[in-house]
Amino acid sequence: MHLPADSAVSRSLALVGMPGSGKSTVGKLLGRRLGGAFVDTDACIEARLGDSIRAFFEREGEDAFRDVETQVIAELAAQPGCVLATGGGAVLRQANREALRRCCDVVYLRCAPEELYRRLRNDTQRPLLQVADPLARLREMHAQRDPLYRETAHFIVETGRPTVQAQVSMVLSQLELAGIVTLRP
Repeated sequence: MHLPADSAVSRSLALVGMPGSGKSTVGKLLGRRLGGAFVDTDACIEARLGDSIRAFFEREGEDAFRDVETQVIAELAAQPGCVLATGGGAVLRQANREALRRCCDVVYLRCAPEELYRRLRNDTQRPLLQVADPLARLREMHAQRDPLYRETAHFIVETGRPTVQAQVSMVLSQLELAGIVTLRP
């Protein structure tokens, strides 16, 4: 999971944000553009568990899931040159926020709960959204997590309705302005 010697970025780049904010989709494209490995922390967690997050979550509970998530984030954040897409709740634990902020350049992909609901209304794989009123749940989660995402992030990118390519360009522009990456024309 290390970047090639001619890669545009040395520290890992971590994407944080609510479920459905585009972390995995944007992260894959950022990995390609920056020449680094893309790593979805949820996929790593599922590989470690040998089961889906949803099934593990239902069987073992949120605390047990968050314990595994913390271990995986600590390991991945310490590896330079990756583009990490974190789970939406990764910031709930202080250890995760600290590891991400210390080891990575962190971008918060911020999105309004109403837009997230539009994107996720038919999703049956996210355990925390399997409730009678998913929009109300997204609003509650956003109210709780937004301050934690902001605390963790070095950069914030609004991801309302722009295309994925536009979101990638916005992230890259912020990183270039900060001197973190040098984009080739």
